[in-house]
Amino acid sequence: MSRPLFSSFELRSVRFANRIGVSPMCEYSSEDGFANDWHLVHLGCRAQGGAGLVMTEAAAVLPEGRISPDDLGIWKDAHLPALERIARFTHAQGARTGVQLAHAGRKASMRSPFAGEGLAPPAEGGWQPVGPSAVAFGPGYAMPQELDQPGIDAVVEGFRQAARRALACGFDVVEIHAAHGYLLHEFLSPLANRRTDGYGGSLKNRARLLMEVASAVRAEWPEHLPLFVRISATDWVEGGWNADESVELARMLRGVGVDLVDVSSGGQTPDAKIPVGPGFQVEFAARIRREAGMATAAVGLITEPAQANGIVERGEADLVFLAREMLRDPYWPLHAAAALGEEISWPKQYLRAAPQRSPARATVERPGEAG
Repeated sequence: MSRPLFSSFELRSVRFANRIGVSPMCEYSSEDGFANDWHLVHLGCRAQGGAGLVMTEAAAVLPEGRISPDDLGIWKDAHLPALERIARFTHAQGARTGVQLAHAGRKASMRSPFAGEGLAPPAEGGWQPVGPSAVAFGPGYAMPQELDQPGIDAVVEGFRQAARRALACGFDVVEIHAAHGYLLHEFLSPLANRRTDGYGGSLKNRARLLMEVASAVRAEWPEHLPLFVRISATDWVEGGWNADESVELARMLRGVGVDLVDVSSGGQTPDAKIPVGPGFQVEFAARIRREAGMATAAVGLITEPAQANGIVERGEADLVFLAREMLRDPYWPLHAAAALGEEISWPKQYLRAAPQRSPARATVERPGEAG
């Protein structure tokens, strides 16, 4: 019998070979939003490494929705060929693949980590960030321009068009990024949202933009394919977004056809006191799964095979997403399988290195559709 971490999982028509996902991680290696050879190799080798789901980094739905001028984009059709190549190669390794759709909001137009800290000026491709209110993220960040109704409508349309492009690329999953202090999370949190119109004040109003985006994406995204939303379950700040609101939001998202909530936390303020430690966010994923009746993914300092397997075994989350650990070890799923005594398929090109006890199963599997 398979260990829970290596059991299959189905959402709508999509079957994931195991419960291990590669979390979206910014690479800051694009020019004008285009994916390139770096993205193909980075994502492709993690598919070779046995992950059931490989997610791209945040792909901006509008050019002004990038964190930095070096971010990945999906705001124009010209971006599609390179992304389609990544999806095709990932599928060939037996993994499912997804794209995270994002808008950075008030945290946009920053230099990439490789270019030094601070705002990206116009001479370096910078632009005017936008947000729910004229409240800056913190020192060194731009004062955002408050979005008016046409601007909000353009954001919703940007996400809708990005979903259409994701489908054309052959992705199995789209994830809406509503976490880490970026635009949709900014609207959710009273720390960033000071509006007095229909997009501010009550939970329902603060969630209005996310609900409009989720509905627009779901209308564009085929019924047989799953839709994820990443949230920050808490801002870790008194008076900010909190876990109770996250449970209620998950119920609302389920009602418009969202299939899974990818549960992270923080990112709304630079001075939040976050109790970082192994699996420190798992409790939020477990609570949302239990109280909202929504499938969840857990993420955050999950590094050990037994730790990841226990999360699934105890029913705390349906998927386990790894980020930094996947940067350290692209073949973590293969090594985790060996550590847990689990059989897993290896790429045929690497069979000479596979455990000798399971040569018959050391083949490339292709994703199959659930009935």
